[in-house]
Amino acid sequence: MINRRSITKVIAGAGALMLAGLSLSAPAVADELEAIKKKGEISIAMSGAYPPFNFVDEENKVVGFDPAIGTEIAKRMGLETKIVTTAWDGIIGGLLAKKYDAIVGSMTITEERDKVVDFVGPYYATKRAIFTKEGSPITSVKQLDDATLGVTLGETHEAWAREQGYKIRTYKGLPELMLELENGRVDAIVNDRIAAMLAMKKNGYKFVEIEDLVADKFGAGIAIREGNPDLQAAMQKALDEIMADGTYLKIAEKWVGGDIR
Repeated sequence: MINRRSITKVIAGAGALMLAGLSLSAPAVADELEAIKKKGEISIAMSGAYPPFNFVDEENKVVGFDPAIGTEIAKRMGLETKIVTTAWDGIIGGLLAKKYDAIVGSMTITEERDKVVDFVGPYYATKRAIFTKEGSPITSVKQLDDATLGVTLGETHEAWAREQGYKIRTYKGLPELMLELENGRVDAIVNDRIAAMLAMKKNGYKFVEIEDLVADKFGAGIAIREGNPDLQAAMQKALDEIMADGTYLKIAEKWVGGDIR
């Protein structure tokens, strides 16, 4: 299980150091929490293509674990929620351009991302997994050098696959990835294990996980613009309350079938 407090302390410490450095060379910037409270609404972004964490249902509404968590956090802060869907590969750029206030879209907390945004959380833990079709001759990571892997554009899994030197094809989201594997246009796909397993079960795909992949667990966090310690603290407080009073578990059981902290 991810040590949520440890990661939060590291993130908070890194953010504090960065803010301290900025204060020596630039005038103070007002924290955005007050402006959001005056507006009475917080806008949160996600791809809308990552079931069951966030996706568009039959009524054209964005639903799933992420919007449920984001909406509950907003509620605890006395705010309404506006959900924005956008392409994953440009989602951080949209945050920095102030198109929305936060990203609640299953974003992995990484050192690279922490250089440009601050994080609240993590609010769940997962790990990387590789899947092939049932009956595939590929049964080991050692056989991937000559394979074509499907990845979602802009995810950490894409960067990882490139670092390994694998041949890849990029797609917009998990549903497209799975369809491409099912139809044989890629030999394997790389994704978060929890999301992939749930999508396989829901859609009846008979994919097989490559079991010899060495993959550490990682945390998914809520991204906000840097320089907003009050907003970060308010959102973290709301998240902590949700996790402590049983609300988190109810949301997790509804959307992913169990506790994923």
